[in-house]
Amino acid sequence: MNSRQLGSTGPSVSALALGCMGMSGMYGPSDESESIATIHAAIDAGINLLDTGDFYGMGHNEMLIGRALEGRRNRVLLSVKFGAMRAPDGAFVGVDGRPQAVRNFLAYTLQRLKTDHIDIYRLSRVDPAVPIEDTIGAIADMIQSGYVRYIGLSEAGAATVRRACAVQPVCDLQIEYSLVSRGIEEAILPAVRERGIAVTAYGVLSRGLLTASRPAAQYDIRGRLPRFTGPNYEQNRKLIQALADFAAARGATPAQLAIAWVMSKGADIVPIIGARTRHQLAESLAALDLALQADDLARLEAMVQAAPIAGTRYDAAQMNMLDSERKA
Repeated sequence: MNSRQLGSTGPSVSALALGCMGMSGMYGPSDESESIATIHAAIDAGINLLDTGDFYGMGHNEMLIGRALEGRRNRVLLSVKFGAMRAPDGAFVGVDGRPQAVRNFLAYTLQRLKTDHIDIYRLSRVDPAVPIEDTIGAIADMIQSGYVRYIGLSEAGAATVRRACAVQPVCDLQIEYSLVSRGIEEAILPAVRERGIAVTAYGVLSRGLLTASRPAAQYDIRGRLPRFTGPNYEQNRKLIQALADFAAARGATPAQLAIAWVMSKGADIVPIIGARTRHQLAESLAALDLALQADDLARLEAMVQAAPIAGTRYDAAQMNMLDSERKA
């Protein structure tokens, strides 16, 4: 497994990270034994960065990872998002970045993950009611107390990144980045690179859209996402087919193509792969051997220009929560 540096102040991590969200029902039911086997297979393959959120499955994901890491905790780095608040029916009802909330969320996370520290801790969404300096300061206090090793950001805009870095070094920004979600390239990517901050990129397959995956269960969150619904999906099928044809000609799969494209955009970018099964994991790992040449990249990007993606990456309510989508 190749490694990449997680920013100028962060640790060395595997070139791919494993995102565990899908193992806790976000895309419909999942098999717990297969999820644990997938985590073990990822570790054995050299992946040392696992990403989760304390709100994934209302704590289920952290407990799952805690069980999977028994006897293996020293082989991985844990990246945890916090702050998202949910109602009993699963609905998102806001975000809490207050300093006292930071300590509270962390206390429960440590218990569920069966660990004495979190390697990278980050607010899941910027809380507009709390200065980012206060939230970052609270995480910095947890570093001083030994409960956290590094600070990350999630879906933060360029101005917020600058303010956060003025308080404490930040190792990475976790944000959606893919062949069809390139909004960070204008202002956010230059801002993090100026400060030696890496990018951990999620949504590299646009939640399976680029592999022609469709919402298949009642509780699959993609059933509410604009890119997967109505006329948007019908328009997006043109791009999906074009990518599939190009991948086949290269002896690859669309997933491998999408992952390799993200990896090609810089050594400071670490794609987070959302594999739920060992088969999906093996497919994603094969992207490490797919070398895209300059003409490959140009053709891929021309395909997107010819059939631009239809629909925003989240619904309107969630888009409004994204600091990264606010104009500076």
